[in-house]
Amino acid sequence: RRSTHLATTKQQAMLSLSSPFAAGFAAPGLAAASLRTRPALMQEAAVAEPEPVAPPPFDPKAFAQTLPGITAPFGFFDPAGFCSSDGASNEQVSEGKVRFYREVELKHGRVAMLAALGFPVAEQFHPLFATDDAPSFSAFQQTPLQTFWPVVVGVIAVIEVFSVFTFENPASRDADGNPAQPWTIKKDHVAGDLGFDPLGLKPTDAAGLAEMQTK
Repeated sequence: RRSTHLATTKQQAMLSLSSPFAAGFAAPGLAAASLRTRPALMQEAAVAEPEPVAPPPFDPKAFAQTLPGITAPFGFFDPAGFCSSDGASNEQVSEGKVRFYREVELKHGRVAMLAALGFPVAEQFHPLFATDDAPSFSAFQQTPLQTFWPVVVGVIAVIEVFSVFTFENPASRDADGNPAQPWTIKKDHVAGDLGFDPLGLKPTDAAGLAEMQTK
């Protein structure tokens, strides 16, 4: 009888000791399911995040059409195709290259307007230098204009030297790590702006400035 009681006591002790382990593995299916569900949820969250959309390729023609100066009846006038996708030199045209074309266009246009005014006026009105009413195309060969030309060249050189700082550094790289395209203007430079406005004619608002630039 005593041996039976000891056996029963041992069985009860073994059952009591094994009960926590049994409880810990009572639902292996649920534990495995939770382990499987967590990575699945993380994967779904990663898939649900929107992927960054790549910006569209730069369209030089569309960008050029946003610049002032387009008027009727010709509208956007680019017969040589400088602002086409491949450009006139069969290379990809960047924003800096379009800005360079605009800077060159304004500079040469201003020189042409001054020449168109100076040729007929200077032949008849030249109070500073007496040239005996010589034609404009040969007046620069007469004294004292021959000694005056170095001063003119010096003034032009100063303006051109300052314009060099508006160009992109040829040794720099763009946001994508590509080398800067040669002969490109910085994006923050306003074409034709020399910082010279002694009469204060430049409008302060963007709309008024665009209207004046178009005129």
